[in-house]
Amino acid sequence: MSRLTVAICSYNRAYRLHNLVTALRAQKCPVPFEILIVDNNCTDNTQQVVQKLSKLNGVPLRYIKERQQGIVYARNRAIEETKNSTYLAYIDDDEFPLENWLKAAVDALEREGADCVGGGIRISLPFTKRIPWLEEELLGFLGAVNYSSGPFWITEHHTPIWSGNVAYKTSIFADGLRFDSRYNRERLSIGGGEDAIMFYTLRERGMRIRYRPDMAIQHFVEEWKLKRRYFLKLHFLSGQKFGQYADGKYKRTIFGVPPFMLIQAAHQWNGALLKFLKHESGALRQSMNGAYATGMIVGRIQRWKDNDQNV
Repeated sequence: MSRLTVAICSYNRAYRLHNLVTALRAQKCPVPFEILIVDNNCTDNTQQVVQKLSKLNGVPLRYIKERQQGIVYARNRAIEETKNSTYLAYIDDDEFPLENWLKAAVDALEREGADCVGGGIRISLPFTKRIPWLEEELLGFLGAVNYSSGPFWITEHHTPIWSGNVAYKTSIFADGLRFDSRYNRERLSIGGGEDAIMFYTLRERGMRIRYRPDMAIQHFVEEWKLKRRYFLKLHFLSGQKFGQYADGKYKRTIFGVPPFMLIQAAHQWNGALLKFLKHESGALRQSMNGAYATGMIVGRIQRWKDNDQNV
């Protein structure tokens, strides 16, 4: 019989675990499932909260501690701990499953034959009043996902699914596939990208990836993310890691940086400045492109330094 593990990789959000676990236990699921809490060196009362929850009636709750700090190590520990399960679903500790979340996930994996499935993510902001500069197109960078009202097979890179709302057949990890530790982020830091790299890897391997809008969750956005500098830093770090680890080789470079990247960065920042001076919409979005391009340059320089030291 098929079995499912729902993994919650958690760091210092004990205050959210009661509602999250209660909601998961109330889910209707066509196969038996357990809940796995991966404590990534929490310094709050996470362990005590989980101990109390584990004594309550309902779906079994399992607790493990992953001492290597960072979301990648927590996610990979969940993979190791669920080798006896048929399916593995991830939900983050700042999220909440909506009705039929698990039912939709298992249906995609079991009946539709998906290797991986993700769904819609609805964001909940801490303010009732909308921030003027927070334009609709920026919500995706806070985790919002709403590709379609109907399910579809994902065949392009521009419709990724994220590890805060995703489920896998555990068999895809049998050959050693894991989240890439180079894209790790520790504690409540930003700029990881491990889920994007996993998504791209699955696409390159020809895995069957399904989008199910009825596999929906709610994501609670914390106040500290609602700053312009958050969006800029997020893109800078993303560009930096891509430039350092994933970007290709070029014949002509200056300290590892191809000249066209310098031109692109200047173009993006110039466009952002013009929009700002003209009070046009999209100035922040253009600045985010500039931050990403600048991060790429910094990443390429770091890559050049690393290669030079290894020679």
